Amino acid sequence: MKEFSIKWRGSKKPGKQRKFRINAPLHVRGRFLNVHLSKELGKQHNKRSMRIRKGDDVKILRGEFRNKTGKVERVDLKKGRVFVSDMVVSKKDGTKSYISIDPSNLVIVEIKTDDRKRRKMLEKNAGEQK
Repeated sequence: MKEFSIKWRGSKKPGKQRKFRINAPLHVRGRFLNVHLSKELGKQHNKRSMRIRKGDDVKILRGEFRNKTGKVERVDLKKGRVFVSDMVVSKKDGTKSYISIDPSNLVIVEIKTDDRKRRKMLEKNAGEQK
């Protein structure tokens, strides 16, 4: 049986859509980590969404920590989850643990632009707007 095919993405069948997401290789899974930009950032950079990364400031839209903002501490590419600072839960033994959040429940409020490649991509999109 085939391990993975990019053609599964085009199927309407929910089973094939799940199969696509579960069996996707890491370079494809990175696309699942795109997060919407805030309205101000969207207008400024002429983009609707972009890939989230460690250091970005995000606002949580759903769940226990709704309407709270924090800095991204870790991005788990394998599981497709994001860990945000100050969003912790106390475990029974007293230790603190980060809560994993789905990227669809986040909005990027501030972009970390210390990476030259990322800065160049943002400037290119802002230039197309003018």
